[in-house]
Amino acid sequence: MKFRTIVDIPKSNFSINPFARMLFVGSCFADNMGKKFTAEKFNTLVNPYGVMYNPASVYHTIQRISFVPDYAIFTLGTNRVYILKETNEIVDNCRKQPQSLFREEQLSIEESVNYLSLAVDRLIELNKDIKIIVTVSPIRYSKYGFHGSQLSKATLLLASQQLLERYPDRVEYFPAYEIVNDELRDYRFYASDMLHPNEQAVDYIWERFSEMYFSQSTIEFITEWCPIKKALAHNVLDVTSNDFIKFKQLSIEKLNTIAKKYPSLDVTKEVLYFKTMQ
Repeated sequence: MKFRTIVDIPKSNFSINPFARMLFVGSCFADNMGKKFTAEKFNTLVNPYGVMYNPASVYHTIQRISFVPDYAIFTLGTNRVYILKETNEIVDNCRKQPQSLFREEQLSIEESVNYLSLAVDRLIELNKDIKIIVTVSPIRYSKYGFHGSQLSKATLLLASQQLLERYPDRVEYFPAYEIVNDELRDYRFYASDMLHPNEQAVDYIWERFSEMYFSQSTIEFITEWCPIKKALAHNVLDVTSNDFIKFKQLSIEKLNTIAKKYPSLDVTKEVLYFKTMQ
């Protein structure tokens, strides 16, 4: 007997190698995934101008960056935008100004695709070989009403599909929204607000993403990096003990060994951390 449905995710046409330059732009779910990549020593840039919920704001971030990524991940949260009445421009946040200065509108499927296409074209200018992954955030927006939230997600899903069809060799879709809503589908995978996926859900999505996109060399590195990462999170009770001194020396040796194996890996910060532990 099967007690849950598994979202079928085909293997990607490309693989992400260790230490790749990764750009994450989008909702707070992009922040969650970006932190995972940062912890695994990828070269990451995550929402450099703050969280961006809609396709227009995603494009605005792409317009401003000088970072040249190997891979970009767009996490779309909503099709709703806020427009400054005085200039008739879409703003990415209210800049702590009164809400009365703005009006709220919804991007159509076509408008969403056009903004995302501008973002893709700009990234191609930065790196002709870039690959882009689009996903729809599983976070529900109760302030729109749950029906309104679903309509917003539907717009983004349809826009994502059209973007894939417009850039078939450049853009892929990762089903984070479907994994949470169709595969996990249980409130035990949500945070206390019952709207945001909890840490366990994010970890599971990370696993599914890894299966779809990570090269064998990336998987091997993450496996080797795991015990060092745990050592970095180690809580020290007695810095004067012989056990701690040995632990510190062994950790530095492991860092130097893994750095020799992976020349692109910079462990300067981690080595300094262990040396200054006291």
